[in-house]
Amino acid sequence: MSHIVHIELDDANLPPPTPEIEQERRVAMFDLMEENTFSIPERDGRVAPPGPYNVGLSIRDKRLVFDVTTSTHEKAAEFHLSLSPFRQVVKDYFQICKSYFDAVKTLPPSQIETIDMARRGIHNEGARILQERLEGKVEIDTDTARRLFTLICVLHFGG
Repeated sequence: MSHIVHIELDDANLPPPTPEIEQERRVAMFDLMEENTFSIPERDGRVAPPGPYNVGLSIRDKRLVFDVTTSTHEKAAEFHLSLSPFRQVVKDYFQICKSYFDAVKTLPPSQIETIDMARRGIHNEGARILQERLEGKVEIDTDTARRLFTLICVLHFGG
């Protein structure tokens, strides 16, 4: 399987993230570079250039854009996905993250664990939606989808 060797978020026109959001971004990018699965299947009888890949993520015209090139900068693919399927799960994810960050400061470990389990459940739902939206365009595993969903949330936060 191919993989991502570089990822770039187009966040130039977004407001600065909170420290918590910035930390989520750093962790997701680090984990993604450590291990990921990302391959482009044959589409319409055309074989995609083989990876590894560079991936640019951005939001343009209210659409999530994946701009994919090979490590030698050959265009491999570009996908534009509607943000509508992500809106509610991103909103829920930010709400539960806020609760989690607040809980860490004051609540006992058992309550923090309960909130964290809910946070992981919403995160998994976002990853599942991403995998569905990318079906036939890109093959990714669950861990890669989770990390990419975190980065989509970072872009959503600013947008």
